[in-house]
Amino acid sequence: MKAKTLIISFVFGLLVSGSVYAQGNLDVYLKTAAENNPGLKAKFSDYLSVVEKAPQIGTIPDPVIAFGYFISPVETRVGPQQFVISAAQTFPWFGKLSTAEDAVIELANSKLEVFEDSRSKLFYDVKSAYFNLYFVQKGIDITRENIKILFAFKQLALIKLEAGKASAVDELRVEMEIADLEDQLAYLLDSQYQLQVQFNNLLNVDSQSEIVIPTILWDADLAYSHAQLMDSIAANNHSIKQIEHRILSWESQQSSARKTTGPSFSIGLDYINVKKSSNPSLDPGENGKDAFLAKVGISIPLYRRKYDGMIQEATYQIEAASFERTDRVNQLNTLFELGYRDFKDGERRVALYFKQLDLAARALDILLAEYSTDGQNFEEVLRMERKVLKYQLELDKARADNNAAVAFIDYLLGN
Repeated sequence: MKAKTLIISFVFGLLVSGSVYAQGNLDVYLKTAAENNPGLKAKFSDYLSVVEKAPQIGTIPDPVIAFGYFISPVETRVGPQQFVISAAQTFPWFGKLSTAEDAVIELANSKLEVFEDSRSKLFYDVKSAYFNLYFVQKGIDITRENIKILFAFKQLALIKLEAGKASAVDELRVEMEIADLEDQLAYLLDSQYQLQVQFNNLLNVDSQSEIVIPTILWDADLAYSHAQLMDSIAANNHSIKQIEHRILSWESQQSSARKTTGPSFSIGLDYINVKKSSNPSLDPGENGKDAFLAKVGISIPLYRRKYDGMIQEATYQIEAASFERTDRVNQLNTLFELGYRDFKDGERRVALYFKQLDLAARALDILLAEYSTDGQNFEEVLRMERKVLKYQLELDKARADNNAAVAFIDYLLGN
């Protein structure tokens, strides 16, 4: 009867043990990953580097200051010219700098969306690894408990054998079942270590850091309808936003190229130093009087082929990015349908295996009671015990898969 008590307490303990585990620990892990993951930091630094280009592009050219010395002084009426200092400032055509700066800002925004998409993907990877760890941990717990149950079966078989109500084959069958489960347990322990290393590497923490796993995984659900989710993905997915910002960047570059075909202006001032003349007839106030020269210039872009090429290049890039956006929306729709299918499948399997586990446990209870009485059908007892083990594992696998499907849809939504 000890085996019967073990099965009843274990199976129904799984069915009713505790409330849904709070998601607080997973939220902490996600925060740690966002702060520590080196790949994510690299994406953010890439974004910041592009942000710094905006002031470089949107600033007028530096003024030009030049110094000239007359090796052979030029004689003038008021004296020989010795040297000249000139300063000039160029001003591009109106709006050229602002549109060029807008192009860089939109490029930076596209890099920011790359960072945000990487963050969402990191969160999905962390959640997936966490749910896999949950399933493996439950598999270890369930397998260990089933090994204990089989040892209880073994004791029951020995008792029946001594009473002459069972065959020695019953004990051998239990030994084979125990060996199979011990091999399965060893594989699960190896998998647990590999997943622990993978999870901690995503967080960029010590690979041996402890990971807190819930006793029972919470129920996952989607907040919106199928149609609403599809619309939200098209509006919020970071890879689509990244393409849209690239389109805006190319449109600004196209506008800047058009403005480049306009003339640029320059203003300048020359200071000419004049040495005093030896001519005694000059007015002292005029002798050696320095000169100033104001200048205004205009640069006319006569050779327009390169500017036309810049405009056409931007046009083709806008067209290519628009096609890319359409293609990406189609890909995301396909991925969403796969994720939504897995979500609904997980829901169905959770309900199915919860029911199947209950039925299998009750059937095993009946078979054990019969075996305890007459020592018959021990093979059927073991077969039903395998079903109980299978449904226990399948139930937790369905819970993990259901949560993973929701996490994937969250990633597509840009969360």
